[in-house]
Amino acid sequence: MKAAVYYGPEDVRVEDVSADEVGPSDVRIDVAWCGICGTDLHEYLGGPIFVPDEPHPRTGKTLPLTLGHEFTGTVAEVGTDVSRLSVGDRVVVEPNIPCGECYYCEEGRYNLCENAAAIGLQTDTGGFAENAVVPEQQVHELPDEVSLKDGALVEPLAVGLHAVRRAGISPGDTAAVFGAGPIGLTVVHAAQSAGVKRLFVSEPQTARREKAAELGADVTIDPLSTDPVERIRAETPGGVDAAFEYAGVDPSFNAAVKSTRRGGTVTVGAVFEEETSTDLKEIVTTERTVLGSQTYAYPPLSFRSEFDAVIQSLAADEVDTDAFVSATIGLDDIVEEGFEAIDDPENGLVKVLVSP
Repeated sequence: MKAAVYYGPEDVRVEDVSADEVGPSDVRIDVAWCGICGTDLHEYLGGPIFVPDEPHPRTGKTLPLTLGHEFTGTVAEVGTDVSRLSVGDRVVVEPNIPCGECYYCEEGRYNLCENAAAIGLQTDTGGFAENAVVPEQQVHELPDEVSLKDGALVEPLAVGLHAVRRAGISPGDTAAVFGAGPIGLTVVHAAQSAGVKRLFVSEPQTARREKAAELGADVTIDPLSTDPVERIRAETPGGVDAAFEYAGVDPSFNAAVKSTRRGGTVTVGAVFEEETSTDLKEIVTTERTVLGSQTYAYPPLSFRSEFDAVIQSLAADEVDTDAFVSATIGLDDIVEEGFEAIDDPENGLVKVLVSP
C-alpha cells in the first residue's frame, strides 16, 4: 500500500510499504481523510521532535515511519477479540495510547502518561496511508450526522477544547489567542463556545486573521505592524483574563504573558522547536499563572472524554467545519501541496486534509 513515510527534516516520501497485520484486539481502517497537524509540520521542518530517533521504549519504532494522527475511515477488518466494532463502521481514531500502568494512568490522567505512544508519530502505523491498523480501544464510532471529512477535525478540536478547559474560562471573561494556526483556531472556537465577551487574536498571516474573525474573534491584530500587548491592554482593564500561546516562538510567549491582567492565566500548548526565555518578574509580581496544555483528556472508552464531547458537538452541527479546512489533496501531493504549501505564508493555509 502507499504511505507517506518520514525520514527526517524535509524528507517525507510517498512509497509502497507492507500493510500491518491485524492482532486479536486490533482493527484495520481504510483511511478516508487525515489532517496535516501542526505537529506534523514541525516534524517536517525541524524534527525529529516527537518522532523517535532511537527505538521508542514501548513500540521499538524509530525513523523512518508513517506519519498521520488526525484520521477517519471505515473499518475493513477486525481482530478475533474485537466485539465493539464491525466491518463497515465509520470511525475516527484517538491517536494517543496510554500505557495504563504508570502513576498518571492509575490516576486517570492519561494525557500525562509517562510512556504514551502516539499513532502516526511513534508507532508502526499512521493515517497518511491507504489503511492503518490500530488498537480497538483507540477507535470511536462516528454518528450518521458526522461525515468522515468532518470527523478528521475531531482530534484538533479536542486539543482546543482541553486548552480552554485548562484555562478555566467562564462566560463573560476576556481572552487572547497568539497564533491562529490550525490549533490556535480551535482555541478560538472553544473560547467562543465558552462564552468569552471579548476575544483578541494576534496572527501575522492575513488569511488566518480572517479565519479567526470568521470563527468569532472580536479583534484581530497583525503583530508585525501593531504591538498586540499595547492594543490589548488599551482595550481591557489591564489585560485579558486568559491568554493562549499557539505560535511557539519566544516573542509570542512573552507577549501572551504581558497581555494578561494581574492574576490572569497564560495557557501554552504550542510546540516550541527552540528554548524560550522570559522575565519571571512578569509572573511573580503579578501572580499570573502559566499552564501547559497537553492534547486532551482521553480516558479509554469513556464517553465523558473531550474527544467524545467534540464528536457530539459535530453531530449537533455546532461547529463550522468549513472555516477550518483550507484544502483537500491526495496522498501523492502531500509534500508539495501539503507541508510545503502550509509553510508558505503567502498561501494562507490553515488545515489541509489528505485523502489516501
